[in-house]
This record gives sequence, C-alpha cells and structure tokens, in this order.
Amino acid sequence: MSTPAKGATKKEKKKPIPVKTSLNSPYSIHWSPLEREHKHFILNTLKVKLSAVGLQKQRVNRFREWGSRRRSRKQASKPTEDQKPAPEPAESVQTPSKPTEPGWTIPTARKQLAIGINEVTKGLERNELSLVLVCNSVRPAHMTCHLIPLSKTRSVPACQVPSLSESLAGLLGLKCVLALGFKRGAEVFEDVVRAITPVVPPLKVAWIPTDSTAKAEEKLADALKGQKRKLEEMSDEATDASPLILQPLKVKKIIPNPTKIRKPKKKGKQKKLII
Repeated sequence: MSTPAKGATKKEKKKPIPVKTSLNSPYSIHWSPLEREHKHFILNTLKVKLSAVGLQKQRVNRFREWGSRRRSRKQASKPTEDQKPAPEPAESVQTPSKPTEPGWTIPTARKQLAIGINEVTKGLERNELSLVLVCNSVRPAHMTCHLIPLSKTRSVPACQVPSLSESLAGLLGLKCVLALGFKRGAEVFEDVVRAITPVVPPLKVAWIPTDSTAKAEEKLADALKGQKRKLEEMSDEATDASPLILQPLKVKKIIPNPTKIRKPKKKGKQKKLII
C-alpha cells in the first residue's frame, strides 16, 4: 500500500502579505516663495564670492597598467645578483611619499561651509549654521522638508533658491549642490551672509508661533537676572499668546491587518435524533 505524503496532512502556511505603514502629517510644510530679483541677487553674490575665493574640489585621475603590480611583486621576491640593491645607511633611507589624493584648494574655507543635505542637517542640529540655501531641483521634494522646522527652531534664515545646483556645482567642482549652509563665525563668507540674510523670506510653521524664537531668546537673557521675573513674564505671555489653529487629521483609507491570526469559529454540536 502506498503511504500518504508527509506534507499532504499538514496545512500549507499562507505567505504573509507585505504591508508598508506610512504616516501622513496633518501639517502642510512648504518653503516660502522667493522673488525673482532676490533669486538673481543671491546667485550672483555667491558666484562672485566663490570665484574670488577660488574654492574648488580637485580630482586626481590615476592610471595603472594591468599586471604592473604582479610584475613588481615577482621582481621584489626573486631579485638577481645584478639587481640586488646595495645596503644604504639608515640616514639616507626616506619614507615613500603618499600619492596626492583628491581634496579642496582651500581647506580652511571649506570648513566654513556645509555642502549637501546631510552636512546641513548635522549643522542645524548642532546649531552651527547662520544661513541655509536649498535647491528646488531635489527629487523627491520631501528630502528637504525637515530643514524647515530645524531652521525655524534655531532661528536660522533659510530659503529655496531655484537653479542653485546648476549655478554653483561647476564652480565648486561638484556634480550637484542640493543644499548649502554657512557656519557661524565664518570670516571668509561673512559679507555674503550679511548681504543675503535680509532678502530671505521668513519661514511659516503651523505649530511654531511667529514670535517664538524671539521670546525664547528673551527668556534665556532674563533667566540669569532672577527667577521671580521669569515667572512673571511667563504668566503674561500665557495670557497674551494667541491660540494655534491645528489642521484636522484626515484618514484616507483603513486597511485590516493581514498578519492577524484569526481563530476559526466553533461550530455548534448537532443534536442526534433517535428514532
């Protein structure tokens, strides 16, 4: 007699359906629009300053013949009598110099800038930047949305400049410049920050009042004078503060959890009829 297969008795387990959870924020965060005149002024100011400073990334192209490393190893392992080098004194032995690596023409000026989204984000988190400029060619656009609340809470002027990457990438020797930040106390770019800051439009964040940054600075200054005065100011601000209008949360679609294990319904016992 043929025995039934082992896998036939067991129920086949269904493969779990892959589910991705995505949370949509009820707040609509966007960059404040920049006027055309201010856009040309910012780009021209940056071009003139970068060309005058001469900051650029140097790239060194290295060419190596195939098999040259293997030949050099063979020659080093098995030298002939004629090729054996004469013993040199210890004083004349010099360490081999490293090949030139790609770098920046002016390292001190490069340290005063934050280039790229990652560097700008770290600089804002550490409160090291005084001005932030972002290109509008970033795709997807939400890659730079987190810079808006970071700049607002640190009271750092920030704006989105069209064609920023196209204008500055060639001057800096880079493929693209999606974000550019100027660090605090930058001596080389101090005049650029002073010229561009009054032109930058203010950012609007729904959950942060417009005067929150100014009030925070006043609180820090007055906290050193006395605790009593600080409590009085906080009570006055609580009465004068305008209530925030929050946007309602919209639920687009509710999907049941497919990985949930549901117990089968128990069938009622059927009564047997006795005849």
